Amino acid sequence: MSFTALHRAVGATPGPLTDDLLNTAVAAGTAEASDLDWKSELPPAKGLTQTDFPKDIAAMANSGGGVIVYGVLESQKSATGRVDVGDFDETYERSLRSAAITAISPPVFGLTMHRLEADGKRAIVVEVPASIDGPHLIYRNDYFGAPVRNDSDTVWMKERQIEAMYRARFEERRHASEALDALFGEASAGRDSNKRAWLIAVAHPRIPVFRERMTRDSARDVLATTEDLALVFAGREGMHPLESVDRHNPRPGLRRWVAVNTATSDQSRWKEAWMSIHHDGSVTLAAAVGGHRKSADSYFEGREVESSAIECAIADVMALIRATAEATGNEEYDVRVGIEWSGQEPLTILTRDTFGHAYDGVSTPLYRYTPIETTVNAVEPASDFHWHVHDFAQDCVNQGGITNVRIIRPPARGDQH
Repeated sequence: MSFTALHRAVGATPGPLTDDLLNTAVAAGTAEASDLDWKSELPPAKGLTQTDFPKDIAAMANSGGGVIVYGVLESQKSATGRVDVGDFDETYERSLRSAAITAISPPVFGLTMHRLEADGKRAIVVEVPASIDGPHLIYRNDYFGAPVRNDSDTVWMKERQIEAMYRARFEERRHASEALDALFGEASAGRDSNKRAWLIAVAHPRIPVFRERMTRDSARDVLATTEDLALVFAGREGMHPLESVDRHNPRPGLRRWVAVNTATSDQSRWKEAWMSIHHDGSVTLAAAVGGHRKSADSYFEGREVESSAIECAIADVMALIRATAEATGNEEYDVRVGIEWSGQEPLTILTRDTFGHAYDGVSTPLYRYTPIETTVNAVEPASDFHWHVHDFAQDCVNQGGITNVRIIRPPARGDQH
């Protein structure tokens, strides 16, 4: 579901981009705007970075996002008819995405391409997301500039505009950091981290999409999707925090749904976990990872954390991010993962030896686990996202001296799930 300049122009509600929507906008003679640009032809694939394509994408990103429609004739900035843009295959689409990354600094990620065709006339709609990384600059020979939309025109930013946009970028980063701080502090509050280590994972959309509040059924569907994805990422080996939360009956919280802990008995309390899905698309996970059971009648110490427990938690929270993004329309997420431990002895991350026994011979004792942060595109191709899950989990265990992840298998390039 999306709401673009085309939807706004014809008074449509949020929904997919369709031929009917485009035809209605063209028939109404819709005028170009800061978030809508008509183009009759696609840029040539050869020498793409030297065409106006990077400038058009950068200008749209610098202006809060919008759509560029290829295959529409215009007069005096208003649509007059449709024209066929010709073939548009995956190779050409990859070239456009590549140009938005290599010819613009900082790169513009997350372009969405829509193929629309009616009566033999194919149009391509390039949806450019809003960005908080502006100003996006393009380079021509030895010069660079920051293009921006001025209503229906593309112009170059003046020095003061560039300065203001850099200031806005730094301010947005501060707000993003504060949002993660608040989520992390809330998720870690009240945990008995002096007795056992807790993994805290939080994620916040870089540009939150505010829609109607998520219903209980929607939250339940997100948790079901999360479970399926987590098993793709990490399989059934190890202890998934998802197994210890009530996925079928999320409870309402302050602007969120909470999957409460179900490991409440004395025999199961060692695997306590909590999850939440916020209405703005943020998610949190708090899971006890220290002091897990190692046999029928014995437990690890509270400071001892198996690397597989970290991997399972990473798989679960990354799956939750992807499922929530799909349900809420969010895309890029800032993610932070930390392990809270305030006991006297250092934290130790354990792996397994060749006989399958817990092993700490390569571990690095940690008196403080430094939180690890990353930014992910939650709606990127499945294989790319799976690689992010793998690499992020590897970062998390590397800090404790563990070289490789054990249960999150690197996906084959091009896998879909």
